[in-house]
Amino acid sequence: MPWEPLPGRRDADPARVSDSLDRLVRNMGGPSADVTTSLVRRWPDLVGANVGANSRPVRLRGGVLTVAVADPAWATQLRFLEATLVSRLQAELGAEALSSIEVRVRPDSLRKRPGDARETP
Repeated sequence: MPWEPLPGRRDADPARVSDSLDRLVRNMGGPSADVTTSLVRRWPDLVGANVGANSRPVRLRGGVLTVAVADPAWATQLRFLEATLVSRLQAELGAEALSSIEVRVRPDSLRKRPGDARETP
């Protein structure tokens, strides 16, 4: 099937996938696709190796970053560090990227890989 432009588009060139992904993410209440990709890929670098190894970002919507942890002790630790983490993430990703962090305990959220030592706070 040959490519055809979307109805209502004036140009006949196909849209870049990154532009389409960016529009999709923004329509879902998230920041730009670049911010989302950077957040996921750079998570341990952005929050520190120890926090990064024991948590993972699962959603960023309306300025609220939802972070999953496997243990309630890590939930407490991340709640304690929220202001510091928000400031650090805003500095790296842009002030408009997020405004708060919500922590969820999900025991199966972090798969333990061979050689991956998870520590408690």
